[in-house]
Amino acid sequence: MIAVRAEPIEGPSRPRWKDADDLRWAARHWAASMGVKVPQVQLRPMSRKWASMSQSGRLTLNTELLDLPRDLGEYVIVHELVHLLVPNHGRVFKSFLHAYMPEWEERERELQGHA
Repeated sequence: MIAVRAEPIEGPSRPRWKDADDLRWAARHWAASMGVKVPQVQLRPMSRKWASMSQSGRLTLNTELLDLPRDLGEYVIVHELVHLLVPNHGRVFKSFLHAYMPEWEERERELQGHA
């Protein structure tokens, strides 16, 4: 679980999400590249987290991710998808995160600045 409080990040040099479909597409793209199945990707307002993953593979993303740079949203997506491989946040979880997104720690730190 990742805590949430979104405030738009300023800066024209960072790619942004076009719309909700763009965010859904990224989730499906990451799932395919990681070899995990995500039967449903939904967006909805969430007051306490950026996203959640059900045991059945339903990925729920906070609509406030649309206000953040794309790289932070992709970190949230990858974080949640790794939960399909490892349920906790232990060493193995972090190893998978590093394998799929070597700069995950930097993105996590930045995201925490918006919690």
